[in-house]
Amino acid sequence: MPHLLPPTLPRQFPADRALGITTTVPVEVILAAGLTPIDLNNLFVTSREPKELIRRAERAGFPRTCCCWTKGIYGAVHDSAVRRVLTVARGDCSNAEALAEVLRDEGIGCIRFDYPAQPDPVAAKTAIKELARRLGTGLQESEQWRERLAPARQAAARIDRLSWQEQRVHGVENHLWLVSTSDFCSDPDLYQRAARDFLRKAGARPPIDCSLRLGLCGIPPIVPELYDFLESFDALVLYNETQRQFAMPAGGETLAEQYSRYTYPYGIFARLEDIRAECRRRRLDGLIHYVQSFCHRRIEDRIIRDHVDLPVLTLEADRPGPLSGQLKTRLEAFAQMLDARKNAQ
Repeated sequence: MPHLLPPTLPRQFPADRALGITTTVPVEVILAAGLTPIDLNNLFVTSREPKELIRRAERAGFPRTCCCWTKGIYGAVHDSAVRRVLTVARGDCSNAEALAEVLRDEGIGCIRFDYPAQPDPVAAKTAIKELARRLGTGLQESEQWRERLAPARQAAARIDRLSWQEQRVHGVENHLWLVSTSDFCSDPDLYQRAARDFLRKAGARPPIDCSLRLGLCGIPPIVPELYDFLESFDALVLYNETQRQFAMPAGGETLAEQYSRYTYPYGIFARLEDIRAECRRRRLDGLIHYVQSFCHRRIEDRIIRDHVDLPVLTLEADRPGPLSGQLKTRLEAFAQMLDARKNAQ
């Protein structure tokens, strides 16, 4: 089915201005420093040969039992003009520190940013201020970029509302537009213009027929084909937990407030409050918990199941590519169970 997707990520970056990021960070600071933010996850998964980037990491010594997002980031760095990387150890991935050590050993400049252990605006301000100092800018300039990015973030929020309130946005479109707010496709002005054009076109569509309203929580899936596959039997994903958080839906009057209200870095219980509220608000029938093979967040699955008042399907994948027959069977069975549950009520 045709989709209206975010601008294609540029393939050539000015090496002296490019700063790769391994997850969502205070992008306002990067922009205030005159640098070009490049989400290496997006660079990896949208490459022509994402599996080759993984194989490159494995040839360099990364073990088979290592998350493919980590290996893909490594491959994307060496496949691009990125020569500096901003990594997050506390508040993201357990592999990030080791990845930074490998990149540093290979001549890639690495800067570390840590989220506070708890969502504390005072501690967040200290961390953001230190990041600004390291990048050669200041907090005031970064706050100006917070204001400048507000229209782009508002456009992303409207795309999300057009998904669940009016059912005019496909699940994969919601996923890609929201996940792209991590770096705004390396060009915030372009992202904003394209998002406004998307809103105009998608708003003129008829509502998308669906018999099941689904949500997806966990890290963004490495197999985005699952969205269209679900829609093939009238199950529409109307909530992407982490991707939505990338767009900073809770806002904030300062960067410190904004990144304290961003739930992803602060553990499962901070996320659960948001997940439970959004499942109710969006009137979802079921929730898919996507887990990446060999990721430490897989352990959180039991807590999600214990605290979400909806049927939950845990879906695990390893490498990019088409959905396996086994995953398709599990998704179909989950949808059939939800249909039967609705008809019995």
